Amino acid sequence: MSDAAPLTKTALTPPTHTTPPAKFSHGVRKGNILQVAGQVGFLPAVEGQAPAPAGPTLREQTLQTFANVQAILEEGGASWDDVMMMRVYLTDTGHFAELNEIYDQYFAEQDLQAPSAARTTVYVGLPKGLLVEIDALAVLG
Repeated sequence: MSDAAPLTKTALTPPTHTTPPAKFSHGVRKGNILQVAGQVGFLPAVEGQAPAPAGPTLREQTLQTFANVQAILEEGGASWDDVMMMRVYLTDTGHFAELNEIYDQYFAEQDLQAPSAARTTVYVGLPKGLLVEIDALAVLG
């Protein structure tokens, strides 16, 4: 039996995000593990307004999705260098090549000190108008 204190699980909601529409957290950190829930390309939250996509294109939505994931990482004390695994969910198989171009360009600009995260891409249905969703698993320390 260990004398170590139990680790506390902390929900993460950065100021750019609204309270989730169901009983889940945008991100959760426990010890050195941080899980970012699936994020979409919604613009930062505006009190009293419904969430709105960054735009109709895959590029606009993907870049905003990255910003939303990053906001949760930072809220939990993490960065892209701490991300071990990313899962990308696309609504259209025809977007795969474009997504890879956006992804590669974005991470080339991040000046990462660690190797790239592992990644899985799958195809799903998302609410009307949304083209991409991304979640991430980070390990700190």
